[in-house]
Amino acid sequence: MSHPYRSQPPRAFWKKTVSHRHPMDVGDWYSPRILFEGKSIATAGSCFAQHIGRALRGSGFDYIDAEPAPKGLPPEAHMDFGYGMYSARYGNVYTSRQLLQLLRRAQGRFTPAETAWPHRGGVVDPLRPTIEAEPFASVAELEMLRRDHLARVLDMFERAEVFVFTLGLTEAWLSAADGTAFPLCPGTAGGTFDPARHRFRNLSAAEVRADMDAFLTELRALNPSVEVFLTVSPVPLMATATQAQVAVASSYSKSVLRAVAGELCDAHDFVDYFPSYEIITQPFMQGYFFEPDRREVSPHGVAHVMKTFFAAQGGAPMPAAPAPPEPELSEAERAERVKCDEELLAVFGEGEP
Repeated sequence: MSHPYRSQPPRAFWKKTVSHRHPMDVGDWYSPRILFEGKSIATAGSCFAQHIGRALRGSGFDYIDAEPAPKGLPPEAHMDFGYGMYSARYGNVYTSRQLLQLLRRAQGRFTPAETAWPHRGGVVDPLRPTIEAEPFASVAELEMLRRDHLARVLDMFERAEVFVFTLGLTEAWLSAADGTAFPLCPGTAGGTFDPARHRFRNLSAAEVRADMDAFLTELRALNPSVEVFLTVSPVPLMATATQAQVAVASSYSKSVLRAVAGELCDAHDFVDYFPSYEIITQPFMQGYFFEPDRREVSPHGVAHVMKTFFAAQGGAPMPAAPAPPEPELSEAERAERVKCDEELLAVFGEGEP
């Protein structure tokens, strides 16, 4: 009898693709819709997106750095000041709401009500509270640098031919006054938490989809030919503000983000999705790509993800020279340095059984 499954390729069947293969030999992960070669590429997103940007820069792609480090700043200090993390110094952009508001802020169409948070004798930017090694000395200094930063972000959005975004979280802390989405809960890295002014929101699939649809519409209005390349971070939540157990909360968050990414890819021919999340987290991988903390992705895992991506893209030129080694942050990040604001939340769980 004839039916649709008879015409499906081998990759459509678990037994042919997975059952009798070593996990490292499983292939056919991705067939690219968007090709990167010869295009200007910008990146943003959650912590895992830093690996993607680093790999693109090191492999000779035309990577946009709209906010480069000043010449006098030693390379080992770049990460402390947010340089080289992404294509501009916005720090980690964890949620769809943050991304949408970043675009609107760069265009002068959204100005948050909370403009500065007090912290350790100075002030920090509520939208990128950890972007400087030390707080700003004054609000005037903060605002001057913010204006320059947003001008560079706008330039990045206008120039990018491919915009890479890694969806990280659904849990968001919002301003009750105007809905500003903060990267961190107020009070954890500056400011003071006030339940009358700050509210927690675990974004639904419908809300993430609405944010991303608005972002795509507004970005293409600004830059009509830009293509958007989505991934979902495989890194579980460090902590949750819900009443769920952290692994359950993490599963919700990643499921929502993965579902929305798939919907967006199906709905728009200028949107592509790369399965870094699936490559790392599939059950047959048996946690092989995670560090002993069962959360951080190992350098080996990152390398396998990027090898899969580059192979699908038709290969990539090797870096002209190896990048200088960066200082270690922790045992879990001993081979690659990644600045992850969410790690701050781990402090509040220390000492618990």
